[in-house]
Amino acid sequence: MVRKLVQMHRRAVLIGAGGTLAASGLPTFAQGFPDRPVKLVVPFAPGGTTDLISRIVASSIGPHFNGQTMIVENKAGAGGAIGATETARAKPDGYSLGTATVSTIATVPAIQPSTAYNPLTDFTPIINIAATPNVVCVHPSFPAKDFAGFLAELKNNPDKYTAGSSGTGGIAHLLIEIFMSVSGTKITHVPFRGSGPALNDAIGGQISMIFDNLPSSLPFIKSGKLIPIVVGSPNRVPGLPDVPTFAEVGLPAVNRVAFYGIYGPKDMPRDLVDKVNAAVKKTLADPTVKLRIEETGSAVVGNTPEEFAAEIKAEFDAYKKIVVERGLKPE
Repeated sequence: MVRKLVQMHRRAVLIGAGGTLAASGLPTFAQGFPDRPVKLVVPFAPGGTTDLISRIVASSIGPHFNGQTMIVENKAGAGGAIGATETARAKPDGYSLGTATVSTIATVPAIQPSTAYNPLTDFTPIINIAATPNVVCVHPSFPAKDFAGFLAELKNNPDKYTAGSSGTGGIAHLLIEIFMSVSGTKITHVPFRGSGPALNDAIGGQISMIFDNLPSSLPFIKSGKLIPIVVGSPNRVPGLPDVPTFAEVGLPAVNRVAFYGIYGPKDMPRDLVDKVNAAVKKTLADPTVKLRIEETGSAVVGNTPEEFAAEIKAEFDAYKKIVVERGLKPE
């Protein structure tokens, strides 16, 4: 009887512990991991900030990753949901990871109830790599070059201008919608399959402006091919000291940043999570990698899986609230 009770107790402890087995390191999944290349699915087209940040880390992680490479695969579409869905449906063996963005874990599922995954339960958060300001840029031919003139031009010419984004339901799309709502303006939203294609049309003048993450737009701002109007950032960006934040111009609801992290499918063993987290942290500690990320206008984060999970929930809750309050619907 005593033996039976002990067996029942052990079974109850294992069941009640939930993720304890993974956290305890039994069995030792991470032993020898990785022993082959690890795929990192970037849910947007090449050329955008998500792709840029992902490749900076992936190209430098090898020495801290058991000598193995991290191979970036771009799977664009549906505001990042196509790539995110692939990660959610992958085997939780650590060999198929994804780049998590505010679009994939917050804005898209917030505005698209039919999204094929639940951002809070279908992934294993691993680490937030970096936080990034957002920026609104116009083509040099745009009649205004500062925010006051920009706003006046939009109000005087409703529906005349077009704004590109990385895709329907993405963070840039929702920022466009929030901006129109709180500023009383009307702009035609033009979704693309990532920031790269949107930037191409913004630089070419096919669209009037772009709402984008700063890193992918910054080279074109520096070269004069795009004119920065306003940024979404806690403070002014050091490289753009004359460009105000949305909070400064009286639109705090639009003053939100983006982030880029790494996650895996749900039920990924904790020892694998810790192995990837440690490798990315060591990569981010490399002065060259840190500088490359900071030169894009981003700030290195490098937090714990628990902290990243909390950030994901906070962003999803915030954008879901915005979607409900503004009555936003998918296009």
